[in-house]
Amino acid sequence: MSTAIRILLVDDHTLFRSGLKALLQRQPDFEVIGEAADGLEGVKQAELLKPDVVLLDLDMPVMHGRDALSQILVTQPQLAVLMLTVSEDGEDLAECMKSGARGYLLKNINADFLLSSIRRAVDGDSVLSPEMTAKLVARLRAPVAEPRNQELDSLTPRERETLSYLASGASNKEIARALDLAESTIKVHVQNILRKLSLSSRVQAAVYAVEHGLDKA
Repeated sequence: MSTAIRILLVDDHTLFRSGLKALLQRQPDFEVIGEAADGLEGVKQAELLKPDVVLLDLDMPVMHGRDALSQILVTQPQLAVLMLTVSEDGEDLAECMKSGARGYLLKNINADFLLSSIRRAVDGDSVLSPEMTAKLVARLRAPVAEPRNQELDSLTPRERETLSYLASGASNKEIARALDLAESTIKVHVQNILRKLSLSSRVQAAVYAVEHGLDKA
């Protein structure tokens, strides 16, 4: 049996946190290894427990979720941090994604979408609540396309095409299907994109694509 996905919950609402924990613990491939009721405690628990995934609220006492996100990723840049919040604010969304969040989910999503999003995030995909995708694109797209730069020019045509799909939050499997390529080939393309553009995550690549007018919207 494969190792369970280890999850840290960071939310100041005890009732919501308890319900979320109960849902996750019913999944055979999930293990809730810790909880925190404020951002600062969340940072400490993430450092101590080294989870695979952090579900992180935004508006919390002691330390805001955005600050907690930044601090967590300083020491664990590859950690999958998913914002789980009621905030539909475009600025919150854009800042979290730019800071390296693996995803941004609203608390009104259904259970199946949440469970699927956690698994996708662990696999390296970026995840957004459906209604937030358009907000991210609208928030980041500049009115005038930015000039091309040397890093962008270093991408091959296939890597550039892959990057455009990343902007929509597509998984490697979905990109492979669209381009009629092996999923392993797409994984290599994504790795090359991150290296050439000096980015550390698929989310940052998606933001880059939107900012440079490469998204397919």
